[in-house]
Amino acid sequence: MSDPYQQSMMENLYWWGVPTLFRCPHEAPEGADIALVGVPHSTGNGTTERDQHLGPRALRNVSAVSRRMHMGFELDPWSAAKIVDVGDVPFPRANDNEACIEQITSFFKDIDAAGARPVSVGGDHSITGGIVQAIGRGNIAGGEPVSFLHLDAHTDVFTKVDHFLGAKKSAAHWGAYLADQGQVDPTRSMQIGLRGHARTLDWLQPSYDYGYNVVTMKGFRRRGIEDVVAQSREVLGDRPVYITFDLDCLDPTIAPGVSNIEPGEKGFDIDDAVALLHAARGLNIVGGDIVCMMPTKDHRNQITALTAGAIMFEMISMIAENTVQKKAP
Repeated sequence: MSDPYQQSMMENLYWWGVPTLFRCPHEAPEGADIALVGVPHSTGNGTTERDQHLGPRALRNVSAVSRRMHMGFELDPWSAAKIVDVGDVPFPRANDNEACIEQITSFFKDIDAAGARPVSVGGDHSITGGIVQAIGRGNIAGGEPVSFLHLDAHTDVFTKVDHFLGAKKSAAHWGAYLADQGQVDPTRSMQIGLRGHARTLDWLQPSYDYGYNVVTMKGFRRRGIEDVVAQSREVLGDRPVYITFDLDCLDPTIAPGVSNIEPGEKGFDIDDAVALLHAARGLNIVGGDIVCMMPTKDHRNQITALTAGAIMFEMISMIAENTVQKKAP
């Protein structure tokens, strides 16, 4: 198609063509600035929330509609950086969580070696452990542990149980074992949005013991967004930053199709979530993920998948903006 306007219109129609993420070319990560990855894994969250492995396909199906300009950044991320869809992590032993986590790590080590910064869609939150086992102290991070910008209703540092329904490197444990392995620095990491009525009164204590900087939802509402963003930028500073975004940090009214919904306290609205993501703008973002989408629970208009696409777009745009600045003379 020779007409650029007509081409642009077609690129934003999500119901035709091969559904790669944001209509990016399906290529290997070598030579790319950003690698988009599907991680269709759901055995890290036990047997109760298993449809999370359908998340990558759901986002691929609608993501073309989010292939936009970033108006706030005044940026076309798709031309500012070379962005490819490297496909899905293969899981020949999909029901074996521990095998899957190591499969994720192996897949992302190849991406890290290529120098592409991965932005991934899961999958349950155990995928973050597999990814950061490859990214932490890796090539992109310059051999240093990463710092988390972690938005979530839950800590995922549940050290008081040694497994979750059989999964050891589970969606409930990655925040602890990555710190034990030295691949994340909790003291230079943020956990924001924690809320709900937990099973134990001391549920935040493991995060405090590791040194994570914790901002509960009540704390966020009391302090205000500017104060939390300022703290986040100070804590993350000059560290290699990995963003992990659990869709359950959002209010269920705007993201109904997620696992482990916390309905008893209001979650983030989309403007708050995006503003918190922008706390990492201009920092050394080495990658990110969006997790815990449950397409089988989504509204018929696929609002959760579309919202996940909007979050992924923000991560892509921040890394693309950094790419432009890095390449500038």
